[in-house]
Amino acid sequence: MQLYNFFNSSTSYRVRIALALKGLSYEHHGVNIRIGEQATESHIKLNPAKGVPVLITDDGQTLTQSMAILDYLELTYPDSPLLPKDTLERARVLEICHMIASDMHPVNNLRILGYLKQQLEVTDEQKTAWYQHWIQEGFEALESRLNEHGYGDYCFGDQPTLADCCLVPQVANALRFGCDLSAFSKVLAIYEHCKKNTAFQQASPNQQPDFIA
Repeated sequence: MQLYNFFNSSTSYRVRIALALKGLSYEHHGVNIRIGEQATESHIKLNPAKGVPVLITDDGQTLTQSMAILDYLELTYPDSPLLPKDTLERARVLEICHMIASDMHPVNNLRILGYLKQQLEVTDEQKTAWYQHWIQEGFEALESRLNEHGYGDYCFGDQPTLADCCLVPQVANALRFGCDLSAFSKVLAIYEHCKKNTAFQQASPNQQPDFIA
């Protein structure tokens, strides 16, 4: 497999965690979204949406969108499962995934923040306020849901699931942007526990070949 990704992209980070947890090897291709490499002609051929990650499967198929890639990996490589077999438990995991992937991440990704800054000409302070507002709302909902239905050291139980694959990059981004997450004790406890797992360490941004200090 080949993975086109950027070291600090939370969507790329999700997929790298899942690949590491499943023990799957892949060829790493760095796409520097800070300088617009995602908008080059060669990358658009891989992903018309001009984003990362892009997974080239073992049989040469191209997949985009992190949640679709995670679903493909789960179904194709069922060893070390990241979704419970129980229908309701599976839905609970996916609920957390989509709270992050559908509600929190889209309004705060790099191209949205770039549009606010470059096209709408908001100030740096306004851009930061935008980011922190949606982070606060998202983590409030996440904390509530995990306190209600989560259990164990990970989001759900004593083994990581796709929920943890999504949670860790989102927390890492929020901390990188200087957000105060001290009110979200459940979220932070899960994040700190995941960081002790070697697969999460292997997938972390500072371990990637395209890492920029």
